[in-house]
Amino acid sequence: MKKSAIIILITLITCLGFWSCSSNESESADRKTLPILGNWHIEEFEMEGQTIKDTVFHEIGDFTFINQENKEISKQNVTGKVYVADFFFTTCPTICPIMKTQMLRVYEEFKDEPDFLILSHTLDPEHDTAQLLKDYAAKIGVENDQTWHFLTGDQEKIFEIGQTSYLTTAMEDKNEPGGLLHSGAFVLVDQKGHIRGVYDGTKEDQVNRLMKDIPKLLE
Repeated sequence: MKKSAIIILITLITCLGFWSCSSNESESADRKTLPILGNWHIEEFEMEGQTIKDTVFHEIGDFTFINQENKEISKQNVTGKVYVADFFFTTCPTICPIMKTQMLRVYEEFKDEPDFLILSHTLDPEHDTAQLLKDYAAKIGVENDQTWHFLTGDQEKIFEIGQTSYLTTAMEDKNEPGGLLHSGAFVLVDQKGHIRGVYDGTKEDQVNRLMKDIPKLLE
């Protein structure tokens, strides 16, 4: 089995496993039963002489990247917002054009929502400079840079946040078209930095489901 096929299989298995790592009942009720995905653990702390247990869920780590307007976008900019994250590169010869066509649907539906963002991370920052990403955004019809941020920065940090925070495939692979391997995942993140859904950005029905789930968090 090819390396890419193995990674995709592992990704699919992992995504299926996420659904068993859901939140507690009160958190789910607050967000219309969308689960919190990823690993979680119980922490104990002392308060007024009593031992309190609290559930600690997987959370997107700290980051700082540069968007198409050459502005810094960090975790602080997205805290309190609902957003969708994905990974791509402008010269991608395979799934990226399909992903961007589908993400445009999400953008058009929610571009006027003040508490909604899209973060698209390039895996080829050496080529995909801020100016090139600005031109790319204009080419596909993205005018509102306050909603959709095309991010560039240190490649290793982009790989790291993709794999460890967004729990998706993002890596260099010279055997792949374009020399980079990534999944087509659209990752839905809530106001607290928790992953609430993973959707195949190459499939219209999956993106339809994403577009139905976003308002559940915005409400």
